[in-house]
Amino acid sequence: MKLDDFDYYLPEELIAQVPLADRAASKMLVLNKNDGSIEHKHFREMVNYFNKGDTLVLNDTKVIPARLIGEKTDTKAVIEVLLLKNIEGNIWESLCKPAKRVKVGTIVSFGDGSLKAKCTEIGEEGIRRFELIYNGVLYEILDKLGTMPLPPYIHEKLNDQNRYQTVYAKNEGSAAAPTAGLHFTKELLKELEEKGVNVVYLTLHVGLGTFRPVNVENILEHHMHSEYYEISQNTCDVINKTKENGNRLVVVGTTSVRVLETVATKYGYLKEDSGWTDIFIYPGYQFKVVNNLITNFHLPKSTLVMLVSALAGRENILSAYNEAIKNEYRFFSFGDSMFIIDK
Repeated sequence: MKLDDFDYYLPEELIAQVPLADRAASKMLVLNKNDGSIEHKHFREMVNYFNKGDTLVLNDTKVIPARLIGEKTDTKAVIEVLLLKNIEGNIWESLCKPAKRVKVGTIVSFGDGSLKAKCTEIGEEGIRRFELIYNGVLYEILDKLGTMPLPPYIHEKLNDQNRYQTVYAKNEGSAAAPTAGLHFTKELLKELEEKGVNVVYLTLHVGLGTFRPVNVENILEHHMHSEYYEISQNTCDVINKTKENGNRLVVVGTTSVRVLETVATKYGYLKEDSGWTDIFIYPGYQFKVVNNLITNFHLPKSTLVMLVSALAGRENILSAYNEAIKNEYRFFSFGDSMFIIDK
């Protein structure tokens, strides 16, 4: 499979720069993956697709203010550091720019010096490992010194930092939001629960594996970076019972898909688990758990377009994307949603 197989043309003006005032007011393209048929709805109508006994799966990761601007302690050169994932202790895998100025042993100081980062290792693709040096609680320090790591295609300033956070965000550790969940409101979740729908959670901390561009023409040569996940036994039990009873299981976001498919591949069934996943899902993949997905519209040639193409068929996805463009849907992180249904 070639990278160009997952390309499409997107007018720049359709890239959403700011979130809608009402999270649930976004458009929702409903794609039937079996026959390719399409309906145009609004996100709050998502509730109508659920019945009592169905289950909704959400990723409760919380984005940290991972973007830091500091200066080298020796030359005072300005350095930007993006914390990607906590490896162990105070060691973090990060991106930085200009990367060429950061060697092993370089120390970058942030703000009043209450946080410093010492480069301990240089990896591939510009990745650096830093040891963070500080006193106190790291996430409290990041709240003061860091900013939300918005994607590079968003040029507008985000007035409310919480709009790049789901309303159910709980477990800190992501370098990017699981954006399919940004459409949900507490009222919508309550409406689902009152309808008898199970709402369960898992965690995947979004890092480089989710948003790193594919730079090889043969996609099979692409290397996925690992991301940390956790899933509880309760979540597994509810999902297993839902499927046994023939009820609808709706997974929110490609990050949630990757957790469920990782665990099911690892054990042959769902059970409590945690660890690192670098699963790469592309057409030809046989899904073990997921058949209905709420997701956003993804970047051309991205691993996320490949994942939804594996679930719904490449032709169906590209056709749906063209339909969305024709109807002026808003794309990417702050954009509109797609609901891929099995029946």
